[in-house]
Amino acid sequence: MESKVYASPLHRYHQLTRGLLYSFLAALPLFILYEALILISAPSSDIVVRISVDVWFKYLLSSLGLDALNITLLFVLVAGLFILIKKRNELQEVKSSYFGVMFVESTLWAVVVAFLSSGIVQFILPGMSLQTTQDFVQLSYIQELALSLGAGLYEELFFRVLLVSFLLWVFGFVFGGKSWATYLSAILLSAVLFSLVHYMGNLGDPFTMSSFLFRLLFGVILNGIYVWRGFGIAAWTHALYDVIVITFLGS
Repeated sequence: MESKVYASPLHRYHQLTRGLLYSFLAALPLFILYEALILISAPSSDIVVRISVDVWFKYLLSSLGLDALNITLLFVLVAGLFILIKKRNELQEVKSSYFGVMFVESTLWAVVVAFLSSGIVQFILPGMSLQTTQDFVQLSYIQELALSLGAGLYEELFFRVLLVSFLLWVFGFVFGGKSWATYLSAILLSAVLFSLVHYMGNLGDPFTMSSFLFRLLFGVILNGIYVWRGFGIAAWTHALYDVIVITFLGS
């Protein structure tokens, strides 16, 4: 089998880490840490705090009479085996050092996302509060950490991998291929939906224009990161942004 030729080490890193194999391997710790922290932090089986997209998924499975956690674990196992078999020729060339670089890159992106989104909102709506969530004083730091990691995993999987990919397919038909209009439409619409979903349901946040705009911009930037850098970087960027918020900006 012919090996790919890369223009430079940076080009090799960029191309490989945005691919399926590195994205799966990079996101796997998020899944493990999220589920482990949920179990550790839950005071009882009746009081479990989970990210909303995870709740939707597990509720759907439970309504079908299925064991949600076991099915989730089975899905991860099957998906992992499929990816490892599909990418088996690339396994021997996996560089462990790349994952450290991906972590650093994601941290930098998280800082960029925070400053860029908040800066634009403050410019458009000067003096408006950027608080985007209700005060959940009953949550421990471990629970907030679990939700931060879970948001990076599940929200990026749903809103980026599934929704953006689906919208790219839809708008590809509308505009006759993957043109700039296709990407722009998919990125903007999915960002609007990403922002709006945070205000849905009994546990949804109260709507404010500043929080809506912040989440809209947050979604646009993450959509761009996903398209350009892949799922792994997008997931860790989202997770690390949330971790930074609860660690340094939380009350």
